[in-house]
Order: sequence, then C-alpha cells, then structure tokens
Amino acid sequence: MSSLKKFIAEFIGTFVLVFFACGTAAVLGCKTNSPDVAYLATALAFGLVIVAMAYSIGNISGCHINPAVSVAMLISGKMTLSDFAGYVISQFAGAIAGAAALMGVIGKDMGLGQNGLYNNDIVASLVVEIILTFVFVIAILGVTSKIENGAVAGIVIGLTLTLVHIFGIYFTGTSVNPARSFGPALFIGGDALANVWVFIVAPLVGGALAAVVYKFLSSNNK
Repeated sequence: MSSLKKFIAEFIGTFVLVFFACGTAAVLGCKTNSPDVAYLATALAFGLVIVAMAYSIGNISGCHINPAVSVAMLISGKMTLSDFAGYVISQFAGAIAGAAALMGVIGKDMGLGQNGLYNNDIVASLVVEIILTFVFVIAILGVTSKIENGAVAGIVIGLTLTLVHIFGIYFTGTSVNPARSFGPALFIGGDALANVWVFIVAPLVGGALAAVVYKFLSSNNK
C-alpha cells in the first residue's frame, strides 16, 4: 500500500472521529435533559467511530487516527519515521478539517467537543490523560500483536476507547489523542487553545510509555 493512500486514509479517519464523536459531545451536551445519557452516548460515539473506521480503513493504514498510537507504533518499530511524520500531519489535518466542518454545521455556541483542564489543575490533567492514553494504547498493542486477533481487533479497540471515555469525560473530556484535541481547540480559541498543549503532550507521553512497557512485557514471551 502506498504511503499516500495511508495518509489519505488517516486524514479521513480523523475527520470522521472529530466530526461525529466531538459533534456528539457538543450537541448532546447542550441539547439533552439527561446528562447521564449524553455522557454515555458521547463515550459510545468515540468507540463506535473507531470500530467503523477500523473495519473500513484499517487494512489501508492500520487506522491509527491518533498521533499517540502512531508514536507507539514508531517506538515499537512497526512504522518508519517518514511514515510517522506523514501520519501525524494527516491526522492533524483531518482533525482540523473535521472541526471546521462541524463548526460549519452547528456553529461554536455549543462548543466543538473541546477538552478542558480538570479543576484548572494542569498536573492532575496531565496525569489523568497519561494514564488514559497508556491504557488505550497498550490495549491496541496487545490486540494487534497477533494476526489471529484481526477479526476482533476493531471491536476491542473501540470498546477500550469507550471505557477510557466513560472514566475520563468527567475529568478532562478525555483526549488521549493530540489531533482530536487540537482541531476543536483551534476554532474555539481562548482557554481551549491556551491549554491544548496538555492534551498534546500527555497523550504522546502515555503512548510512548505504553510502547516501552509493552515491549518489555512481551519480550519475556519470545
């Protein structure tokens, strides 16, 4: 598969993630009278997008649609540095395009599903996001480590993303994805943009840690 096709697939996947999942967070967060429903529906939206994209573009690019996943794959030796750069650029471009399209449909009054600091605490927000991303990425590394898991990998990854959202939405809105956070923050501006570095750094650290830990753990099995 050519690198260009992989980059296009990553652009499309990240666009869909932001438009549908962040869009669900924005719309339900403002429209529903049942906060619990909005909370769970948002978590499911993120997970279901991953399932949908995994089975549509997974065979093309691996369906990273997340720089934190790509950095883990780079550290794990599963992609080249040039492909990594192309993936990350495509993911950020897709997220920006997705946020722009979402803003074109719903405006900015309801927000765009942007992330926020937990109690204005940078350290706590960093810790939460690192842990959430670590769990998400190590699950990806585990389930994709065996070819025979291919049929269920998308479902496992989607459910894991749902899980980390169910826990993390209360704290930061759950990022675990630098591109997903940057797209909405770029258009919302203000505190969302000023603090977006937290949601870029923490997921990258969490993804890198997951790769290092998984590599250590799995090496004992060889």
